[in-house]
Amino acid sequence: MAIVLTESAAKHVKAHVAKHELGEGGLRLGVRTSGCSGLAYTVDYSSDVRDGDQVFEQHGVRVLVDRKSLPFLEGMEVDYVREGLNQRFDFRNPNVKDACGCGESFSV
Repeated sequence: MAIVLTESAAKHVKAHVAKHELGEGGLRLGVRTSGCSGLAYTVDYSSDVRDGDQVFEQHGVRVLVDRKSLPFLEGMEVDYVREGLNQRFDFRNPNVKDACGCGESFSV
């Protein structure tokens, strides 16, 4: 199973990578222990593939996920949405069993 990146998310990542001259960089996704539900997403841009990374490529964009985070993120769809003046990545993760009220953390 893979991490799915929508065209909207890919377009946003491509623009950011080009603007910050990250070469063949991509979107680095992971999880960390946090919040009242246990886990929170980590999102960063990266220009390098690390040992143990799983690399997914869609729409000409690389998504990098470390080995420890992959079981929590596998099958997730990442979208980029704009709502009025707000814009953000939107994560549709089939592994999530519960989330905190503020939406900051989740559990699997």
